[in-house]
Amino acid sequence: MQLRQLGTQGPQVSALGLGCMGMSGAYGPSDRQESIATIHAALDAGITLLDTGDFYGMGHNEMLIAEALRGVSREQYLVSVKFGALRDPASGWVGFEGRPAAVKTFLAYSLNRLGLDYIDIYRPARLDPNVPIEDTVGAIADMVKAGYVRYIGLSEVGAETLRRAAASTWWANRLIIAGGTTSASSSDAVSIACACSSSVASRAPSSGVTLRPKLAIAASAIAGPNRNDSESIRTGSPPARICSIEFTAPVHS
Repeated sequence: MQLRQLGTQGPQVSALGLGCMGMSGAYGPSDRQESIATIHAALDAGITLLDTGDFYGMGHNEMLIAEALRGVSREQYLVSVKFGALRDPASGWVGFEGRPAAVKTFLAYSLNRLGLDYIDIYRPARLDPNVPIEDTVGAIADMVKAGYVRYIGLSEVGAETLRRAAASTWWANRLIIAGGTTSASSSDAVSIACACSSSVASRAPSSGVTLRPKLAIAASAIAGPNRNDSESIRTGSPPARICSIEFTAPVHS
């Protein structure tokens, strides 16, 4: 498995990451044991980056990952967690929360569900229109200082937001990834077309930030049939229903 460095001072991770959202009902029913087997197969294949969100299955996904990682060396994997999306008991989406107090509360719950002492990459899933990005990311920076988070990420942001976040004080070197939904065609699987604006793609390298598109394979035709089995990880045909595979693009100086 090829490795990529996140940002200019971030960790080395596998070029492919395992997105775990589909293991908690996002694309229909999922099988717990098969999901755990898929995570194990990914780790065995050299994948080191696992992506989740605290709102995937209202915490179910984090607890599932915790179960799968029980007994696995902490040095073998990194966990990226998105936070902030608000949901109701019927699984509806009711908003986003990015206030500093909420950021720290979400983090406390995620650490408990995952059974971890720290989260490798922590990032807001969306922007809170009522809270400056500096406040949201600044709260994560407080948690970096406290040892509960290693690196800061962003998701679904524009170039100006990325610029403001990267321009902030000491923690700018901890800002390592900007995620965006992607699409690709089976005729050109290598050329990933980012659904986020081209200005973000061009801004990320100059800010020392790695652009990590999501759903690059699972949401497109190159994923192949919707197979829900861990063996497809080993054979190179990722199961679209159970996981997404994420590309980490290298940062160019």
